[in-house]
Amino acid sequence: MLKAPRKPPSKMLTSDASPLPAALGYRMPAEWEPHAATWLAWPHYHEDWPGKFEPIPWVYAEIIRNLAKHERVELIVNGAAAARQARRVLERADALSGNIRFHRWPTNRVWLRDSGCIFLTLQPGFARPDSRGRLRPNTPDPGVPGTPGLSPHELLALKFRFNAWAKYSNWRYDEKIGSLMAQTKIPTSCAKNAREMGHPHEIRPLSGGKRIVLEGGSIDVNGAGTILSTEECLLSKVQERNPQMARVQYEKAFADYLGAPHTIWLGRGIVGDDTHGHVDDLTRFVAKDTVVTMVEPNPKDANHEPLRANLRRLQAARDQDGRQLTVVELPMPQPVVFEGRRLPASYANFYIANGVVLAPVFNRPNDRIALNTLAELFPTREIVPIYSGDFIWGLGAMHCMTQQQPA
Repeated sequence: MLKAPRKPPSKMLTSDASPLPAALGYRMPAEWEPHAATWLAWPHYHEDWPGKFEPIPWVYAEIIRNLAKHERVELIVNGAAAARQARRVLERADALSGNIRFHRWPTNRVWLRDSGCIFLTLQPGFARPDSRGRLRPNTPDPGVPGTPGLSPHELLALKFRFNAWAKYSNWRYDEKIGSLMAQTKIPTSCAKNAREMGHPHEIRPLSGGKRIVLEGGSIDVNGAGTILSTEECLLSKVQERNPQMARVQYEKAFADYLGAPHTIWLGRGIVGDDTHGHVDDLTRFVAKDTVVTMVEPNPKDANHEPLRANLRRLQAARDQDGRQLTVVELPMPQPVVFEGRRLPASYANFYIANGVVLAPVFNRPNDRIALNTLAELFPTREIVPIYSGDFIWGLGAMHCMTQQQPA
C-alpha cells in the first residue's frame, strides 16, 4: 500500500502573470497516451444513488481491481473511517494492492472527470524561444530559459472552476479537489529523482477576467489539436456555466489552455443526462483521426434525431489538418429505466487506461456489439466490461468517475 507524501506548497500560476499553456508547448494529451495514475473518489453520497447505494462500493472495487493491475490508483476518501471502509471492501473483493494510494480529502460527490483538474503535458518536439530569441525544442533537461517558473519535466494542471454543472448546490468541497490533486507529488516518466516527481503547476483559466467553468466530461481531445464539445452543454442558456462566453471565447480558451485550436461542435446530448449535454456520453476519440459515436436505430426513440444530427456533423467535420474523420457508429443500449426515469446509459462512457479499457455494460443485447467494437478499436488493450445497470442510477459511468494523470 503506497503512502501519500505530505502535501507540498501550492505552485499556482495565474493566467495574467504567466504565458498561456499552449504558447509554452503544453497540450491536453489523448486519453490513450501513457498514464502515471488514475484518480478516483470513493463513493459516500447516498443521494446520488437513492435507495440503491449498497452495490456501488462493490462496483468501485471491481474497477479498482482492474485498474491497479496496470497503473497506480490515487483514491480520495472522505476521512479515516472512509479509508477503513474502502480497505475492507477492496480486501474482500481481492482488489487491495500496493498500487493504491489513499488521500483523505472531503468531497461532495465522486465525479472527478468534472471536479478534478485536467493535466497537461509538453508537446513532443515543440520549439520555443529562449532568452535570446533562439528556438529550442523541449527536452528533459531542467530549466529551459524563457519559460518563467517552469521546466520541461513538469506537468501543468488546469483548475477550472466547478459549480456542480450549474445545477446542484453542494459543490464546495468538490471545487477544491482539483487544487489538492495538483499539489500531490507522484512519479512521472521523465522525473529523474524525487525532486522532479510530478508536482504540477496549477493554472486557473480565465475569460474576460473571470474564471472559466468547464467539466472534463464536456470535452474530448485527440491530443493533436482537435477537441469535441456540444452546443447544448456550453452554449445553451440552460445550466449556463459561463454567461460571459460565446462560441468564439470557448474556442480561444480551448486553443490557449488545452492546445486544441480546432473545435468540432456537436448539437444535443442524450436523454436523462443531468449535465445537459456532456460529450463523453456521445462521441469519443479513439485515435487521432477516428471517433466512435453513439447512434439510435429506433426512429421512435427520443435519442434518434439528436444522435443522427451529431452523426451528420461528424461526417462533415475535418480534423486539425483538414482531413476527414473516420467515424465508427455504435448503437445505444436498449433503454435503461428505473423508477420511471430514463437513465443516461451509454457505451461511449468508457475509460481508456494503460493496457485496459473499462466499458460500461447494462445487461442489454447491444452490450456484445459495444464490447466487440471496442475490441476492434483497441486491439492491444484488454476490454473489461463493468456492469453499470445499478451504477448509472447515479447518472454517470466509467468516464465520469475517473481522471487520468499522464506519465
